[in-house]
Amino acid sequence: MRHSPPDDALRRVPRQARARDKVERALAAAEKLLEREGVSAITLIRVADEADVSVGALHQYLPDRESILAALSADYYVRHEALMDDLVSGLVADPVSADPVASVVSAVAVLYREQSGSRALRAGLQSAAQLRLAREHKERMVAKVHRLLAAYEIVAPTDDDRVARTVFFAADALMHEAFGAGEDGDPRLLAELEGLLRAYLSASVQAVTPHQT
Repeated sequence: MRHSPPDDALRRVPRQARARDKVERALAAAEKLLEREGVSAITLIRVADEADVSVGALHQYLPDRESILAALSADYYVRHEALMDDLVSGLVADPVSADPVASVVSAVAVLYREQSGSRALRAGLQSAAQLRLAREHKERMVAKVHRLLAAYEIVAPTDDDRVARTVFFAADALMHEAFGAGEDGDPRLLAELEGLLRAYLSASVQAVTPHQT
């Protein structure tokens, strides 16, 4: 799996393909360390050694633990948002036959299984940079959920994002809980999440119906 965070997540932007390859290898190695040993294992020396990259070559892009964790977070968010974009586009294109709740829960569960290192990131100490990246990511995800709900006429495109915000943060919390005990996730909690979202969205539709008639 390629690890390509946004350029602004790096101390310096690698211009050559060889340099980008080193950064990607380093982040892949850092994610493996996270999965095996947790946040405390992430140091410049350990990551460089794991990736078979010289400390000097890596230092100019990812000089310390904070920068490595921030870059991993940014990379995770890019992949998460790309998956949601693909999912939303598909459901918006065919909103009648698809089941948005099951599709979203299933697709995001796949992402959590593939990126178990992200759970260690969330559980570890977070820097100001990580917290900022997390908040910006969540705001973008709320906007994507709002677009999906509008396509299903659960909310109007011009409504505020209260319903989308509730759906996203409830799903985000339960997803992390479901996958907290293992990479396969707790199927019972995932089923409860689907039920919770269906009940809440059904109530939301009923609540807005009188205003639409």
